[in-house]
Amino acid sequence: MRLRLRALAVALFTLPLSLAVAPSAHAADPTTMTSGFYVDPDSSPKRWVAANHGDGRAGAINASIANTPMARWFGSWSGAVGTATGAYAGAADRVDKLPVLVAYNIYNRDYCGGHSAGGAASPSAYADWIARFAGGIAGRPAVVILEPDSLGDYGCMTQAQIDERESMLTGALAGISRQAPNTWVYMDAGNPRWADAATMARRLHEAGLRQAHGFSLNISNYITTAENTAYGNAVNRELSSRYGYTKPFVVDTSRNGNGSNGQWCNPSGRRIGTPTQLGGGAEMLLWIKTPGESDGNCGVGGGSSAGQFLPEVAYKMIYGY
Repeated sequence: MRLRLRALAVALFTLPLSLAVAPSAHAADPTTMTSGFYVDPDSSPKRWVAANHGDGRAGAINASIANTPMARWFGSWSGAVGTATGAYAGAADRVDKLPVLVAYNIYNRDYCGGHSAGGAASPSAYADWIARFAGGIAGRPAVVILEPDSLGDYGCMTQAQIDERESMLTGALAGISRQAPNTWVYMDAGNPRWADAATMARRLHEAGLRQAHGFSLNISNYITTAENTAYGNAVNRELSSRYGYTKPFVVDTSRNGNGSNGQWCNPSGRRIGTPTQLGGGAEMLLWIKTPGESDGNCGVGGGSSAGQFLPEVAYKMIYGY
């Protein structure tokens, strides 16, 4: 990796300057250690395009989706996770690019929603898994999104289960900080329509946000960047007034080009959003969910499973119909 100095867009620019941003658990800035974001050469749209050159949709999917930097998700399907994250972060490092990785294997994952249920077999199994996840990244520069939906998915959980989940997240943050010192970690904070800002600020803080670099919004959802930015700023106002600090945030813009129609599971008529970049009203705008990958057996993805790439859905998402 080589050091490249560049100005990082100032996060949360609409907040009063008096709000103190809590320091990151990491001294290094991975965006200055790399020259842009990594394009996953083995993403589901990349694989589909490679196998379907003759398909009339392939050109558009290749140009508008497959070559945009996106996150790679890691879970039980990743096999030896330390080997998997090491290979991915290493491949990005060799070309001086910044990879975005999603850790998605928490015990009782998607406990209330169910479409992506699963995860580690126990809290101790998760602690072991996340330690290997971080150990694979090691000192390479990276961005990690920690456990999408984990702090919004409280509706059917008991207080004991909530406490257990928050403890797992706090432990994950400590482990990543220790083993992957050049990684920025964003705790997931759901989306503006899931929990009010005060509630989410409390959940983030209780789960250890002070140890993280920041928080993430809108993962796998469709809500506009403007609404997410307003919500992120509101969460920060609550963090400041209650706990005395604020944090940068990122927004998943992969599928929010047409905003939300109120449905979250494979709605029709959605569109890809602003490609991955620094700034844009947040610290970064990122493609975290891959456009065209199903949310589950629902909506226009009826008959599919969560994460399955659907080329017709991807193609229509390029044009917004």
